[in-house]
Amino acid sequence: MIVVYGFVAVAIVFAIAAVVIGREARRLDAVPPRPTFDLDAAVLWVADHLPFEVSAVLSHDDVRQIIDWNLEYFRIKGVSGNGHSVHAAGPVVVGGAETVNYVLERADASGSSYTPTQVHAVLDAQMTYLEAIGAIGPEAPPDEGR
Repeated sequence: MIVVYGFVAVAIVFAIAAVVIGREARRLDAVPPRPTFDLDAAVLWVADHLPFEVSAVLSHDDVRQIIDWNLEYFRIKGVSGNGHSVHAAGPVVVGGAETVNYVLERADASGSSYTPTQVHAVLDAQMTYLEAIGAIGPEAPPDEGR
């Protein structure tokens, strides 16, 4: 008799576990995965999507350095975070020209010589990569978020 009660108890535990696991699996399937920025994947993707005249001059290390400086600029402006930092009170707008200028200033300070065309091409490809992985979306309408 004890064996029968033990078998019934184990069957009930397994049934409850199956229901809970099934419910959580359906819930997780309904939520799209959060985009994750992988620097190595970004460097490869960006390098593969650069115009020929830029990719012929820049190495993968150059592309990585430009992306690193761009991410540094994003952190300074409050655009990027790890999910645990304080969020900006309003929308954060980062213009292409100021980002290119920041990267060029960092390059000059480190002794690297990149042209504005090269930096702009890398940053454009990086933005396309961020759109491709779903990290950024289309530009918000003017009245949205206010």
